[in-house]
Amino acid sequence: MPTESLKNKTIKGVAWSGIDNVVQMGVTFVVGIILARLLTPDDYGLLGIVLIFSSICSALMNAGFTTALIRKPDATDEDYNTSFIVNLGLSIFFYVAIFVCSPLIADFFEREELTKLTRVTSFGIIIGALSMIQQTRLTKRIDFKAQAKITLVSSILSGVIGIGMAIIGFGVWALVVQVLSVQVFRTILLCIYDRWIPKLQFSSKSFHELFGFGWKMMVSAFLDSLWQQMYQVVVGKYYNPATLGQYTRSKQFSMLFSSNLTAVVQRVTYPVLSNIQEDKNRMLNAYRKIIKMTMFVTAICMLFLGAISEPLLYCLIGPQWHEAALYLPLICIAGSLYPLQAINLNMLQVQGRSDLFLGLEIIKKSIAVGPLIIGALVGVIPMLIANLVTSVIAFFLNSHYSGLFLGYNSWMQINDITHSYLIAILIAFSVYFLKFIPFSYWLILPLQICIGIVVFFIICRVMKPLEYQEIEGIILSNLKK
Repeated sequence: MPTESLKNKTIKGVAWSGIDNVVQMGVTFVVGIILARLLTPDDYGLLGIVLIFSSICSALMNAGFTTALIRKPDATDEDYNTSFIVNLGLSIFFYVAIFVCSPLIADFFEREELTKLTRVTSFGIIIGALSMIQQTRLTKRIDFKAQAKITLVSSILSGVIGIGMAIIGFGVWALVVQVLSVQVFRTILLCIYDRWIPKLQFSSKSFHELFGFGWKMMVSAFLDSLWQQMYQVVVGKYYNPATLGQYTRSKQFSMLFSSNLTAVVQRVTYPVLSNIQEDKNRMLNAYRKIIKMTMFVTAICMLFLGAISEPLLYCLIGPQWHEAALYLPLICIAGSLYPLQAINLNMLQVQGRSDLFLGLEIIKKSIAVGPLIIGALVGVIPMLIANLVTSVIAFFLNSHYSGLFLGYNSWMQINDITHSYLIAILIAFSVYFLKFIPFSYWLILPLQICIGIVVFFIICRVMKPLEYQEIEGIILSNLKK
């Protein structure tokens, strides 16, 4: 594939993948604001507990055979059918396990209603498995335009259903039905759009080939998802569902930029760069540009979000979520490093080093036990501070090993992103202290946003960072087209 063709394909993929995430994020954000005013932190906390288990199971399936399929340049229909059968079988096994264990989950968190909530919500695992191959095929073709349309329709329809049920008075069940309905609509639309029909065709050869790479990714995804959800477990068990609801909402706000941008970059660069996995120089240049541009956007957005967290949450979802505003800045600072960690792991993934990927996950999750213990014994805020420290350690681990393969070590990466963090800190400080002005937050929030935007453009015009010029050039050239 020629360089220009690869670049154009990547830009288009990032654009449509970005639209997909923006649509999903935007609709979910608006629906979330409405639901947060209709429901209580306790409702969100109960949903957070329920999603702990289904999220872990979904991560296991998403990171196994689907990852191997995307990486395989000559995937056959036999590979797709084998993966479909395995994923569907796993989803049924996971659902039955959760169904049986749901009374124990309810006893552990001392909330009787969790039994029914867990059994109903977890059925989404099976629904998602039915369209996992169709989504993989679209991703492999870098067809994010279709996925953006599917996301728009399914998010709006499920949002309307969730809001309607909340208004009627269904409480936490409004959230459950919203989560399930978005999966139902998405599965139906993916099956219609891709038109791939599974067959009862299982190949042991295909299974062993895909499993050889995929099982390490599955275990890695399990460890990552487990540790992510363990924070929910600690907060939900040692405090209460209301506090977990506050923590969950702050996490959801932090995901507006960090996780969504990372998802966009990973979804596009993984299939694209898998095509040039043998050319180390091209991969190095591509990854270096990806890291610099991604971290430029992420650092500025995340630190800015943390700086305006209190007025933002007060105006959007109400004063009852004040505790979430205390958690959000710390989560944003730690979350700003997440894309950098993910991209470094992506380097290993593209090069087929799922063994090293798994080893790193085991080491990092062992270190991550510290913040969980602190959260259980001391408090949520000390836990988040400790999590920030472990995020820095995780970056050095990830970048060290990926740097060995491409000659792009930790200090080179730090040098490439330092000016992005400098710009982000200047913007954050320019707006943070405005919240202490004795005015209404309804006046302070738009003032912070306007000043932040003005300061950003002034700094970029003065410093002229290459990342800004590159992004501006891509936007302008596509607007002209």
